[in-house]
Amino acid sequence: MSRPFTTTDLQTLASEQRNPRTGDIDMLPTPDLLARINAEDAGVARAVEHEIPQIARAVDAAAAAFRQGGRLIYIGAGTSGRLGVLDASECPPTFSAPPEMVVGVIAGGERALRHAVEGAEDDAAQGAEDLRKVRVTAADVVVGITASGRTPYVIGALRYARGLGARTVALTCVPAAALADHADISIAPEVGPEVLTGSTRMKSGTAQKMVLNMISTGAMIRIGKTYQNLMVDVSVSNEKLQARAVGILCAVAGVSGDAATQLLDAAGGDVKAAIVMHLGGVGPDEARARLARAGGVLRDVIGGASPSP
Repeated sequence: MSRPFTTTDLQTLASEQRNPRTGDIDMLPTPDLLARINAEDAGVARAVEHEIPQIARAVDAAAAAFRQGGRLIYIGAGTSGRLGVLDASECPPTFSAPPEMVVGVIAGGERALRHAVEGAEDDAAQGAEDLRKVRVTAADVVVGITASGRTPYVIGALRYARGLGARTVALTCVPAAALADHADISIAPEVGPEVLTGSTRMKSGTAQKMVLNMISTGAMIRIGKTYQNLMVDVSVSNEKLQARAVGILCAVAGVSGDAATQLLDAAGGDVKAAIVMHLGGVGPDEARARLARAGGVLRDVIGGASPSP
């Protein structure tokens, strides 16, 4: 069991240091105040860039898990947990991924998405229990998210997951964080002191969001959920996504909007099947069969096929 987190520990974290560039922020005119925040945010992308080799390892691990029927599971507390749940919840509509493919777990449960649940992040045993509830196995990749790298709930979760043989990833904003001791891959963009001392929902949260975008999007691209830079596995669940799907069909299959709408209807809203139907001259069942044989990778089905005039 890890020792309690002390005031001395807190003061050693970069996020808890006073930022010398924002000491007078409360006295600035609003445009200057916002410019100061923006200037601090400008360094976040550079911090994330330094971590690309480690992020790439996480992407490849997640893609390998998906190919074997495993899952990508995010777990965190507070802002970190909310960001994980957000990224997970956006994968089904973006990539037609089943909800259980990318899972977000937050300390304190559903209530913690909108309300602070005091003390939830301090319970290492609960972190393990929450992963047990989602039935983590060795086939999964578990990403523990915590700006400080010391949150007991997340440490307990990664320790449990690693004990089961799952691949583990630590996403923190602190180099050589305690969480990294329980992870196969450590991602730690160093964003420095926050605009407001200790407010890790700011630069730290922005960095975490960027990394999570990269992990989920990169893994989905690796398993064929896109074609070129188009979301060909988009779930057609509202008018905007219907319009997007039609636009994708027009671009890839080279058809008019009306023809694309008809193809999409005939394919039951399956954009990839509609593309194969048109370019391959086959019906929906054969289109789906070809995609299934190719593991859902559209490029492997249509190869160098050119859109019909």
